[in-house]
Amino acid sequence: MMEQGIGASRRAVFLAGVHDGVPIALGYFVVAFTLGILAKTAGLTPWQGFLTSFVNLASAGEYAGFTVIAAQAPYLEIAVLTLVANARYFLMSAALTQRFAPETPLLHRLAVSFGVSDEIFGITVARGGMVNPYYNYGAMAIAVPAWAIGTSAGILAGGILPAAALSALSVALYGMFVWVILPPAKRSRPIAGMVGVSFALSLAATYAPITCELSGGTRTIILTLLIAGVGAWLFPITEQKEDADA
Repeated sequence: MMEQGIGASRRAVFLAGVHDGVPIALGYFVVAFTLGILAKTAGLTPWQGFLTSFVNLASAGEYAGFTVIAAQAPYLEIAVLTLVANARYFLMSAALTQRFAPETPLLHRLAVSFGVSDEIFGITVARGGMVNPYYNYGAMAIAVPAWAIGTSAGILAGGILPAAALSALSVALYGMFVWVILPPAKRSRPIAGMVGVSFALSLAATYAPITCELSGGTRTIILTLLIAGVGAWLFPITEQKEDADA
């Protein structure tokens, strides 16, 4: 596996990352475009949308953030909700750090963690062997700009397209989240059950006497922590099962 280590040809490994990152970049642009439509309704400019997506490479996190921004939520609520929505990247980064060669400098480790997303994490793990930072840099070099530019393009389109077209495009966001939910729910009954419970509790919290007074973002934070915590307690995933599913 030496060719995948940090001592391998930087240029060759970087170009391999770019190659594997092309389909990711194409998908990112499409999804980010629909997020840009939402960002437009939240009042963000194309530059603000570009910068937000560039530093926050996460569809769920940005969707949550743009939603609460549109609701004029306080800064603390926006920060906490984004942190909760992106918490899974802590786990992905912790998994990747075990795959670095011992001599890998801290600067490389931090730079790779900046570009940890579901898809980039997936191709990095699938590559096998030690993590070579330059492979991740190649994937990030094409995927991150595509994500940020897609958001800006969506915001620009939001100011040009008619209301009917914007309404139709916004439906793509819901399709994206259905696509995220369905595959794991089909493979795991506990996940499917928690998805159903989340729908029911979200509806109930909207009309319950106490929780109805809370903002949508605060309800989402509480329900996410509650449901995820109970699910992890009742249905823990062993290390052997994680390795089998990888």
